[in-house]
Amino acid sequence: MKYYLFIDECGDHGLSKIDFHFPIFLLCGILISDNENEILKSEITKLKSFFWRDNSPIFHSRDIRKCANAFKILLDEKTKLKFYRELNKTLENHSYWIIPVGLNKFNYVKKYGNLGNDPYELCLSSVFDLCISHLKNQTNLNELVIVLEKRGEKEDNKLASHITKIISNGTYKNSAESFNSLRITFKFNHKKEGLVGLQIADLTAYPIAKYLLNVQALNPAFDIIAKKILQPLKKILLR
Repeated sequence: MKYYLFIDECGDHGLSKIDFHFPIFLLCGILISDNENEILKSEITKLKSFFWRDNSPIFHSRDIRKCANAFKILLDEKTKLKFYRELNKTLENHSYWIIPVGLNKFNYVKKYGNLGNDPYELCLSSVFDLCISHLKNQTNLNELVIVLEKRGEKEDNKLASHITKIISNGTYKNSAESFNSLRITFKFNHKKEGLVGLQIADLTAYPIAKYLLNVQALNPAFDIIAKKILQPLKKILLR
């Protein structure tokens, strides 16, 4: 059996300039079986075809929230309500795990300084740890494909080196043998290529980051996906 781990980010991982209103950096992993990925892809395609007919857009959280670009159709309140109802139903009714790991950059800089470890790599290592720990309990599993959003040649090469080291050496919680027991491959894809897993990672990352900023705030999108988060909510943020 093959699993996919799709990974997208929310927020800026840089430490030199921190947005006072949004100091959260979050990596969001979507862990899904090959079979379930195909089913979800079919459902998302149907949903897009219903609302857009032709030239279906790439689901992007910011554009949806702002009713921008192709999502200008959501300026119509009836269309918006129907779209959200159908999208929420799709996200809620399929089997996958969400693996979010983030940090508050103000707290991180206060503790480690601006020269601390790369927040992206730090969060990614933790996502991998949680993923491998979970997959140990799966039967008939022999392959894991990791898909990350392309950011740029320099950034992707640096990240590829980090991922290779993790797979070869293991992590604090999982040995190299744990990683080597699976056939693990990784690749980088543009979001515009339309991979459903990357779109789901994008859609789920923002509500989780918003929750981390204020756990008391109204957040209906988070309520839809909360039960799919792999780890306890209080452990999403690295300390």
